[in-house]
Amino acid sequence: YLIMKKYLVIGNPVGHSLSPKLHNHWIKKNNIDAVYDKKQLNGSDIKDIISELRNEKIDGINVTVPFKKSIIPFLGRLTPLASEVQSVNTIFKKDNQVVGDNTDISGFEYSLKHINYDAKNKKVFILGAGGIAPSIILSLKKLGASKIYLSNRTKEKAEDLKKNHSGLEIIDWGQSPDFDMIINAT
Repeated sequence: YLIMKKYLVIGNPVGHSLSPKLHNHWIKKNNIDAVYDKKQLNGSDIKDIISELRNEKIDGINVTVPFKKSIIPFLGRLTPLASEVQSVNTIFKKDNQVVGDNTDISGFEYSLKHINYDAKNKKVFILGAGGIAPSIILSLKKLGASKIYLSNRTKEKAEDLKKNHSGLEIIDWGQSPDFDMIINAT
């Protein structure tokens, strides 16, 4: 007989996450024998949660702030996209290995496609250098944005992103460049 599948979103804080509401709606609507929950973790809990996935007590994990990068050393391997952005938001088991993936990039691209917005040759201003920012930057580069500006409350975090993403221009918090699109990633 089939055992109910169990999925989670992990983060800290995670109380605000709408993932369980969203996923459980589609699980129920499609008569899938599964449950999607949320769990607040501390950094010291990561090893145990990955063990639960490895031992098939959990079938899949979504990752939110602040673990998208810090979870990487605990995984067996990364998909090429997750490896490129060094950011993981989805974890699953495949061929007896715990795999880290990143769906933020394609999710962002689909959202632009959905509103028929072409980022090619556009100047884009990103507010916030947190968990999703590397994925958005990579996506914008792939889509051919002509210029990417980034502003973050703490400049060091923005400068760190610039080390991995050439052509990124850092703007002081509170200042505003000339742009075609603004993205709130705070």
